[in-house]
Amino acid sequence: MPTLDAPRALQSSQRMWDEQILPALYEYIRIPNKSPAFDPRWQQNMDRAVALIEGWCRRQPVAGLSVEVVRLENRTPVIFMEIPGQGSETVLLYGHLDKQPEMTGWRQGLSPWAPLREGDKLYGRGGADDGYASFASLAALRLVQEQNLPHARCVVLIEACEESGSTDLPAYIAHLAPRIGKPSLVVCLDSGCGNYEQLWMTTSLRGMVSGNLRVEILNEGVHSGDASGIVPESFRLLRQLLSRIDDEQTGRVKLDALQVQISNERLKQARLTAEILGDEVWNKFPFVQGARPVVSDKVEMILNRSWRAALAITGIEGLPPLGSAGNVLRPYTACKISLRIPPRVDPAVAMRAVRETLEKDPPSGSRVTFEGEKASIGWDAPPLAQWLSSSVDRASRTFFGKPPMALGEGGSIPFMGMLGEKFPEAQFLITGVLGPGSNAHGPNEFLHVPTGVRLTACVASVIADHFAR
Repeated sequence: MPTLDAPRALQSSQRMWDEQILPALYEYIRIPNKSPAFDPRWQQNMDRAVALIEGWCRRQPVAGLSVEVVRLENRTPVIFMEIPGQGSETVLLYGHLDKQPEMTGWRQGLSPWAPLREGDKLYGRGGADDGYASFASLAALRLVQEQNLPHARCVVLIEACEESGSTDLPAYIAHLAPRIGKPSLVVCLDSGCGNYEQLWMTTSLRGMVSGNLRVEILNEGVHSGDASGIVPESFRLLRQLLSRIDDEQTGRVKLDALQVQISNERLKQARLTAEILGDEVWNKFPFVQGARPVVSDKVEMILNRSWRAALAITGIEGLPPLGSAGNVLRPYTACKISLRIPPRVDPAVAMRAVRETLEKDPPSGSRVTFEGEKASIGWDAPPLAQWLSSSVDRASRTFFGKPPMALGEGGSIPFMGMLGEKFPEAQFLITGVLGPGSNAHGPNEFLHVPTGVRLTACVASVIADHFAR
C-alpha cells in the first residue's frame, strides 16, 4: 500500500498552518474561555470558542465531514466530528478547547488574551494547551485525503471541560458511545514533548487528587501578644498535617496507597530520556538564581515527575495580604492540595487515604476538614503494536530528522484513563507541542509553531499507515 508523500505533506501542512490554522489560533487566544472550575460564568465565552472552532471545521474540504455541537443539559458542550472512511475500523482523535485561568507573571509585552508571534513562538493562553488540536486533527486528515490515500473512519472529539478534570466527559462518552464505536487507534494532541527536535510519544500519565484542607482553632481572631504561647497557631497546625503526607525535606509522599512498582520498560525509557535531554530535564524550568532541583540524578527527576506521587499547595486562605496583616492570631488557615498520583493508583482509594490521614487525631483538638474536589485516574499505555512502532519511527525520522522518543508525563488527561479502561485493545498515539518553556497553565504560554507543522504531518502519516498495515 502507498504511504504518505512526505515532502508534499510537509509543504501542505506548512501552508495550512500559515494560511488557516494560525489566523484561527489568533482569534481563539483572544477568547477568555476559562474552564468552568475557574469561571462560574463560563458559558458565554465558551460558546464563542465553540462557534469559532465549529465554523472553521465546517469550512474544511474534508470529504464526508460532519460537524456537530452536542449539548447535554447543565454540561459543557463537545464538538463531535465524523469522517467516513474505508474498512471497518475507527480512529478517534481527541483534544479540548477550554483554558486555564490567566495566571500572573506574564512578561512585559505579553498578555494571556492577546496573541503575539515572536519567531517560532506564538504566545497566548490556550494556543498550545489545547486550542491547536482541533485544527491540527482536521489538517492531518486533509493531508491524507489530498494524496488520495485511504483511511479508516475517523471521529474527532473536542471537549470543553478538560481543565476542570473532564467532569462532563463520562456523560458524553456514554451518550455518544454508539457513534464513537470501538476505536483501534486513539490520537491525542494534548500532551508534551521533551524537545522540539523529534516526535515524542507519551507512555503514561499521572492521575490527580485535589481538595481543600482547613484547620480551625478559634472562633475569631485574637491579639497575638495576648494569646500566642497559649493558643496554637493555625498555620503551624496546617504544617503538621501536611507533614503526615509529605516529607518536607525530600518531597516524598509518605502514603503507601499512593505508591506503585515502576516497570523495567518505564525505567529504561526514563534512562534513555535522561541521556537524550541532559540538563534540559530540569533547566527548562524558570528557577531563580542559585536554586536547584529536588534531586540531582536526572533519571530520578524523570521518575519523580511521571511515576511518583507529588504534593503541591496551589492556593491558600485565611492569610491577609502583607500590607494589612496585623498582630493577630488568625482563627483558621486553609489550603488547596493538589496531589499528583502515579499511573495505576485508584484515585478513590487515594482520596480516601488522604482524607483519613489528614482528619484523624486533629492536633491540639483543632477542627480539621478535608473536602475532596477532584479524583482522576492516571494512565499507562499498552504495549506498542509493531505497525505503530514502525510508523512512529518513520514519521519522526521523516518530518523531524531524528528517531522518536517515549516519555511518561506528569500531568493528567482524564480522557485517556477512561478510554484505556473502555478500549483495552486500542493503540494510542499520545503526543503534543508542550515542550521546554511552553509553560502551559503558567505565564508566557507559547506554541512552538514548527513543531505544530511537523506534528500535523506525523499524525497524517500514522493515520495513513494505520489503514495500510
